[in-house]
Amino acid sequence: MQLLGSISSPYARRVRIWAQQNNCELEFINLDIFSSDHRSLMMSHNPAAKIPILIDGSLNLSDSNTILRYLLEKTQQNPLTWPQEHFFTCINACNDSLVELLLCQRSGFDTQADKLFFNLQNERIAQTLDYLNDHLNDDEFKSCECLNISLYCLLDWICFRELTDFSAQSQLVKFYEAFSQRQAAKNTNPRLKL
Repeated sequence: MQLLGSISSPYARRVRIWAQQNNCELEFINLDIFSSDHRSLMMSHNPAAKIPILIDGSLNLSDSNTILRYLLEKTQQNPLTWPQEHFFTCINACNDSLVELLLCQRSGFDTQADKLFFNLQNERIAQTLDYLNDHLNDDEFKSCECLNISLYCLLDWICFRELTDFSAQSQLVKFYEAFSQRQAAKNTNPRLKL
């Protein structure tokens, strides 16, 4: 199996950490998604031009949630419960809003301006981080490695890109500091070169 992604993508990193922690053979192909050659390769496997993309023989799968569900099934592990799916959706919503704001910043927009789009993204980020902080120790959350990995990748990406401050959410800070010590987290650190 191959995983197309970038070392800085929190979505690709989820899959990379999961694969390392589960001894799953996965060849990672690091793409520069803005170079024409790599963009063409990405689009040949996913016309939506989004990473990560899992290639397993003739099967192409995109979206980290779908990829993780596939890997859980392929390795005969339990699927996520519906409450866990809900937490996954919340993590994704926060991550997606942060990606949108980063793209806007890189396009020269003031993402702190009083504009509907920016206000909605910033509100979603703040509310979701509060919600995750409050529910991090729920059994449904604690027992799901996919959620723990995804939350860590979100929090580390926030720190890496300096996009928001979650220092007031003490449970998130404690979780982040503990997960950062895992070898798979260190091995996939986006601050390091492959």
